[in-house]
Amino acid sequence: MGTDPAPGKPGAAAGAMGNFQLEDFVAGWIGGAASVVVGHPLDTVKVFGFFKGMSFPLASIAVYNSVVFGVFSNTQRFLSHHRCREPEAGPPHVLSDLLLASMVAGVVSVGLGAPVDLIKIRLQMQTQPFQEANLGLKPRVAALGEQPAYQGPVHCFTTIVRTEGLAGLYRGASAMLLRDVPGYCLYFIPYVFLSDWITPEACAGPSPCAVWLAGGMAGAISWGTASPMDVVKSRLQADGVYVNKYRGVLDCISQSYQKEGLKVFFRGITVNAVRGFPMSAAMFLGYELSLRAIRGDHVVTSP
Repeated sequence: MGTDPAPGKPGAAAGAMGNFQLEDFVAGWIGGAASVVVGHPLDTVKVFGFFKGMSFPLASIAVYNSVVFGVFSNTQRFLSHHRCREPEAGPPHVLSDLLLASMVAGVVSVGLGAPVDLIKIRLQMQTQPFQEANLGLKPRVAALGEQPAYQGPVHCFTTIVRTEGLAGLYRGASAMLLRDVPGYCLYFIPYVFLSDWITPEACAGPSPCAVWLAGGMAGAISWGTASPMDVVKSRLQADGVYVNKYRGVLDCISQSYQKEGLKVFFRGITVNAVRGFPMSAAMFLGYELSLRAIRGDHVVTSP
């Protein structure tokens, strides 16, 4: 996309290459893999050591981010061309395009990500002490010395389908939808405008440093604000392994509030924001640099 009209505009190349561009998915996969390498040690250092058990998150999160970035970029590009046949003549970024593209990416992400997230939560429950503060559950396997319910990701998947049906794979999906749709709006939109704001007007495009900083700040904002609904989602997804406590999102919020107060929804918010910075910085940097390499650009272009 070396013919972009200005930094951060995914528009002009579409005239020559079509609205749909597969390289956004490839670059998203690379960015997702980069974020796992950076973020996985932060997830597992207390239990596994830095890179033990990274194969499942590396495969799943990389594919997940490939879809999210690909859907966002192509949707934004489609909206831009639908609104203005000549993107060069239009404004560099239209908030409504960014907002709608982020929302579409959020909805699609739940369809793909809910089963992956569920399996990750279920496996975490038995491979590390799953904080009672986060889920309101004691780690029974660790406490009673029982055999773990799941032998790995594939066994977890098949067990859930056998015992809970296909719908069981989407336990907590409604909470995830309420987390991810606004979450991705607060992810992509701050990134786009922050990278533009950081980049001097004289520059052809944002530098890798600007991408890293804008991506990190966007990740901190998104993960910090998503923390309350992430608590609800995690509790719903963990529910049903040993006990069934919740009847849905509202019941989970109500029970959690009654037993633990408002503060329960903000536990871990600082950790999430701090953790979100390096992971998101690595993700956007991996995405932007790989996209530049794939397209032969000499400047970084926003998704």
